Amino acid sequence: MQSQEKIQIELEGDNHVMTSIETPMLPNAFDKSDEEKIEIIQDCFAVIMKTLGLDLKDDSLKGTPYRVAKMYVKEIFSGLDPKNKPKVSVFENKYDYNKMLIEKNITLRSSCEHHFLPISGVAHVGYISSGKVIGLSKINRIVDYFGRRPQVQERMTVQIYEELKNELDTEHVMVVIDAEHLCVSARGIKDDSSSTVTMEYGGKFNESSYRDEFLRLIEKR
Repeated sequence: MQSQEKIQIELEGDNHVMTSIETPMLPNAFDKSDEEKIEIIQDCFAVIMKTLGLDLKDDSLKGTPYRVAKMYVKEIFSGLDPKNKPKVSVFENKYDYNKMLIEKNITLRSSCEHHFLPISGVAHVGYISSGKVIGLSKINRIVDYFGRRPQVQERMTVQIYEELKNELDTEHVMVVIDAEHLCVSARGIKDDSSSTVTMEYGGKFNESSYRDEFLRLIEKR
């Protein structure tokens, strides 16, 4: 790889380059079973470890390639596979609650797609019913699902927003994410005091009065 290419790659990672709202996926992304993927990743990670000079015959290390591969496929990147998308049931708003509903401080864990390092923080989600309501835990599951893939925070915010907007059949949705990125705190600038805040909203939340009320409420303890 030429030095100019390496510089460009570094710039793209540090500048949070995002190419689309959809997570970039190959057309044949799901041709292989989870077990096949684990086997391939296990072999590849063993090569990485050996290249770093680690002795895989050591009892402490010999199982690491498998553990990492299983973790990638079954846990931290399981949100890549649509079969793991949470089944969401919405219900008629029979009690005619027409004010803002907010689920705040939802635990969020994801991974930076530029360095494969952890992103951790909270998501705050609000909506105003246009006739449908959703079980509260389903909001948490939607956040968790889109977090479990290599991500850019801006994209993840929009994906959660679009999913809730479609499920609830309403434009009146707002999503705020406040997260810390290990790719900022553990490498590069090594700033462990900063966090990144992103938001996406529509419908009534385009009005500053609704937006300000949402932001005020998520700040309240």
